[in-house]
Amino acid sequence: MAAINYLCYNRPLLSPSPTLSNSKILCKKKKNNAAFEEKKSVFVDYDTGQHHVSTQVSGLRKADLQKRYRLKVEGDRFQKDWSLSQVVDKILQLDPKSVDVERLLNHWVGRFARKNFPCLIKEITQRGSLEHSILAFNWMKHQKNYCARNDIYNMMIRLHARYNRTDQARGLFFEMQEWRCKPDAETYNALINAHGRAGQWRWAMNIMDDMLREAVYSPSRSTYNNLINACGSTGNWREALKVCKKMTENGVGPDLVTHNIVLSAYKTGGQHLKALSYYELMKGTNIRPDTTTLNIVIYCLVKLGQYEKALDIFNSMREQRAECHPDIVTFTSIIHLYSVSGQIENCKAVFNIMLAEGLKPNIVSYNALIGAYASHGMSEEALSIFNEIKTSGFHPDVVSYTSLLSSYGRSKQPRKAREIFNMMKRDKMKPNVVSYNALIDAYGSNGLLGEAVEVLREMEQDGIHPNIVSICTLLAACGRYGQKVNVDAVLSAAKMRGIEFNTIAYNSAIGSYMNVGEYEKAVALYKSMERRK
Repeated sequence: MAAINYLCYNRPLLSPSPTLSNSKILCKKKKNNAAFEEKKSVFVDYDTGQHHVSTQVSGLRKADLQKRYRLKVEGDRFQKDWSLSQVVDKILQLDPKSVDVERLLNHWVGRFARKNFPCLIKEITQRGSLEHSILAFNWMKHQKNYCARNDIYNMMIRLHARYNRTDQARGLFFEMQEWRCKPDAETYNALINAHGRAGQWRWAMNIMDDMLREAVYSPSRSTYNNLINACGSTGNWREALKVCKKMTENGVGPDLVTHNIVLSAYKTGGQHLKALSYYELMKGTNIRPDTTTLNIVIYCLVKLGQYEKALDIFNSMREQRAECHPDIVTFTSIIHLYSVSGQIENCKAVFNIMLAEGLKPNIVSYNALIGAYASHGMSEEALSIFNEIKTSGFHPDVVSYTSLLSSYGRSKQPRKAREIFNMMKRDKMKPNVVSYNALIDAYGSNGLLGEAVEVLREMEQDGIHPNIVSICTLLAACGRYGQKVNVDAVLSAAKMRGIEFNTIAYNSAIGSYMNVGEYEKAVALYKSMERRK
């Protein structure tokens, strides 16, 4: 614990009594209450018209140390009296693979005040640097004045959760107990959240059971919400509802966050009608929906093709009748709505409205607009938005490249599609199975079946396994251009790769046989499909 200067007072003697021959001394610690207060620092660049706001934390400095520590660092030019924020800035500038982080911390005077340690970890973890946080934490554990604390371990567990490092988060949970640091409710919440983010809902349930067995901490609403989210994030809406029911039975009522998590579980699980029914039940409670709630409802309505209802909610949000304003997610959903309903001219109009209302598009918004143009083969418009992504300070991702590639395929420019595919690789962007399928379709839909099959081989060489969409795309191309032999070859290739056919794949294969006049094979395939049901 950081020792602080002492102010000593001599208590005046009331009488020269022999029983009070020595004066009584009272010692009072001088506390620096402002040491860990966050202070905002503003830097304005008048030349560029930009300003930067940062938060500064002083921490305990040399003047706040015990006398023996002050004397130890006094006169040593290598010992630096940095503030906490200065230390963090210097740490983040270092290469985490080197030993420089440990060396720098050993030159920091504030290391002698262990009250600085939790704030140091907090500052680094908030910046999101996993490697630097681990190095600082490991250094901290080797300090003589280190004392294991729940808040430090909780912050580290939450940081590992952000990177889906569940094994490491669980390791910290056991390590803290070896340091005789008993996990608290927040520790269990952080660990449940870590497994929830990784989709490991069974682990999360086991952790909850452990928490209940401890019989020390009662699960809070936050605990239940984390557990419901763990189930819901994988689309396991049935388990999410069971936890929600248990939550109510234990006297912890659901809040808005709970309802949104359940709605999201229905959405992820593809239960769009159930989500809308749940929303209707929710409206009967005293809990008012927020923007997140309505975004999920709009998404489900679009999936069900109920475009008018989705637009009504969107318009009510814009007119503030719903008391919650549309955000980037809302506008992106509406762009997608107009795209799937064939009203392509309205996609750009909605995008412009979003800009006019002061919202800054993100990469998902741009991709939605490129995808809208791509679905209608409007390659020039798609390329224009693709270039706009770069000028707006974003980096196109795999979805951006794949959508642009698809736009060229649908506008009968397979060579251009290949150029975009090659550009994606040059830009260190790894194509996924959707990217390869888009290129297969670009060749196949334009009669270049040899090139389409070659892409399938290239795909496997790059370690990407073809899926049922790859096979259906090739089958459709064979049927469209009357390639009898290729239909058999594609079906044989699918069988060799262990790709299971679904109804869509069977329909595609049957249609291909019908198009090339192979009616007997079409009937045989239909009977095979019936036997599998």
